[in-house]
Amino acid sequence: MIVSVILAHPDPSSFNHAIANAAVEELYRNGHYVYFHDLYGEGFDPVLPREEAARNAILPTLIENHCREIALARGIIIVHPNWWGQPPAILKGWVDRVIRPGVAYEFLEGDSGGGVPRGLLEANTVLVFNTSNTPPAREKKVFGDPLETLWKNCVFGLCGITSFHRKTFGVVVTSTPGQRQAWLREVRESVSLYFPA
Repeated sequence: MIVSVILAHPDPSSFNHAIANAAVEELYRNGHYVYFHDLYGEGFDPVLPREEAARNAILPTLIENHCREIALARGIIIVHPNWWGQPPAILKGWVDRVIRPGVAYEFLEGDSGGGVPRGLLEANTVLVFNTSNTPPAREKKVFGDPLETLWKNCVFGLCGITSFHRKTFGVVVTSTPGQRQAWLREVRESVSLYFPA
């Protein structure tokens, strides 16, 4: 199975990088083919230029490659921190440039764009791993868990993916090495559960 793994964290020593590495290792261990992108490490440009906005735009080779990979993927894993109840801007820009009409969704003929799109992604399952420095109870009570709504409903639900699973690890800033090791075991277990050998 082809699985696309997208990481968005600027610090290579971060726990997000450890999560992504554990996920990729487990995917390889289970015999899957992996497209892995560390957006910060690759210097991905998150700004959607005007000339790319049209559905049939001629895309730069890099963006074409990302679009091709996400279209071929049968599984998707996203790893990022919770910043202000959102993903980092670089990841939002990846969504803007790659999760595009004709690749991830389409509007049916005669629909001017105001209707409900039809999802085009072939992925069966999406996993999103987040880190947070806000206690989970406070996150839910005060903020209403905006990341769940964003990824499950606004992005992947729109693209036709119904098997969505998200796990948040925190509070990272006060976590112990033992807790982080236990969390990485959870990552590997989740990857093996949803993308078995």
